[in-house]
Amino acid sequence: MDEISVVTTVVDARAVADGLAAAAVGDRLAACAQVGGQVDSTYWWRSAVETSTEWSVQFKTAPDRVAALVDQIRARHPYEVPEILVTRVECGDPAYAAWVHEQTRP
Repeated sequence: MDEISVVTTVVDARAVADGLAAAAVGDRLAACAQVGGQVDSTYWWRSAVETSTEWSVQFKTAPDRVAALVDQIRARHPYEVPEILVTRVECGDPAYAAWVHEQTRP
């Protein structure tokens, strides 16, 4: 099976999430991106506990495209310190993994 990676982030507005998703897929840095519904996040920020509503975005990509995708997310992200997490998928449908690789070729 070709390996795939999932890159996730959260942002403060649906329009921002949609923009990140469209840019990544349009630039072939991700085969697909899924924007998830609102989630309430609680975290430490500047010596205080904060709670905010955010939108999650999951990008499916090939491992060799992860660095460029992370760079693009960071450049477009509105947060001072964005959450950008990368997970390598150990097992999955081989046909889906092949599709991800095919779609992330420039």
